Amino acid sequence: MLLSIPLVLIGLELLVRLLVGVSGKTDELAVFQGEPLKVSAYRLKYLDRSGKLYDGLSNQGQLTVKQSPVMGYRLMGNQQQQDWAINEQGFRSDQAIAPDKPKDEVRIFVLGGSTAFGQLSSTNQTTFTKQLEDRLNQQVVAQKENPGKFRPAILPYFADELDKALALPAQIRDSRYRVINAAVPGYISGNELSKLAFDVLSYKPDFIVVLNGYADLLVPSTQEGSDIPGTETLLESAPRHLLMGITEQVKTLISQLFLVKAFQYWVLQPQDALKQVVPPVEGDAPLAQRLPTEADELSRRVDRYRQNMQQFARLTSASKIPLIVAMQPEITGRDPSQHTPREKEILNQLGANYPQQVKAGYSGLQRSLDQVKKEVPQVTTFNFYNAYADFKGEAFQDAIHLTDAANASLSNRLFDAISKQLQLQPKPYGGTEPPAS
Repeated sequence: MLLSIPLVLIGLELLVRLLVGVSGKTDELAVFQGEPLKVSAYRLKYLDRSGKLYDGLSNQGQLTVKQSPVMGYRLMGNQQQQDWAINEQGFRSDQAIAPDKPKDEVRIFVLGGSTAFGQLSSTNQTTFTKQLEDRLNQQVVAQKENPGKFRPAILPYFADELDKALALPAQIRDSRYRVINAAVPGYISGNELSKLAFDVLSYKPDFIVVLNGYADLLVPSTQEGSDIPGTETLLESAPRHLLMGITEQVKTLISQLFLVKAFQYWVLQPQDALKQVVPPVEGDAPLAQRLPTEADELSRRVDRYRQNMQQFARLTSASKIPLIVAMQPEITGRDPSQHTPREKEILNQLGANYPQQVKAGYSGLQRSLDQVKKEVPQVTTFNFYNAYADFKGEAFQDAIHLTDAANASLSNRLFDAISKQLQLQPKPYGGTEPPAS
């Protein structure tokens, strides 16, 4: 009887594979990991410095990162999946970035964590970074094709014509714009600072945009940045490392059985389940437990954020690069009357104490940005916590990650901020006498 059990399981596995093949779901179930496919697509898979998977760590995600001595970890280059594409430099882009910047190119680098990266976006094209790039380039084309719809380079003399001219939208620099998404899921301000100094500055950016804040509230003040979770535990004990490695291999083997996948996919139906895809952490603690409950610990996390953003401001100011720092949107900033049923479910999942904890954290972050602005006045700062308060339709897919429509709204906000710094200033009428009427 004992010998017959594996034979029965093998028979059932073959039968399920046959039925799945007939249903046309073979490719879909092959990558299915027991959770929504989009979540698996954006979950991280960790490699060590030599490029090998960590024994003992769960590596069910598809977005591959490699351990880095200065950045904690970094995105591996040349990755592609239907939801995203990572170029050879490890940026979220369909094209590589030339080391030598063309003379007619304006480069805007975006740094941050998972919200800036565009976690859960449908494609690269639906991220706010790509939509921002498209808007800037579309305006350049519109200026050339319809110059009469924009403010002229030389203002007219007569008052009525001058008022009409000034009412038109200003032109921006005639250039080719590249918005490069250099964000990495899970990064906090310390990781982003290292990314700026050791990676981004070498590409000679014309603008730096940082969208962050939330992850700094989640990571203990004893850490300078995010790292691959669980590696310290693995190194504490060789026997434990071995046991965890064997356990993970067994779990992986079982999870790859189509018999298990089919049960999870059709019976448990995780595709309809909510999943919080937030910065990596050892274990699976709820977000409310990862937010600080003690005032002293919150103060230390906020102070870490302030110090890192001050370094951002000093580095960019020394390089004469305009810096925009924005605190990222978060679901509790929504007006309750605008919540969709799914957003209400997200808030219920987060718990009763979560909103108060987040609001306290964002208040601390705002004070930090005020201090950065005071020290380096040329830095542009925004607080997007309430950016979707009155947004019509669904804005959030979990606590911090935006829908495609909400990403479009964010790109519009950043376009307004950046285009102001790119505006061409028209010259006054320079004739010696008024033009003939």
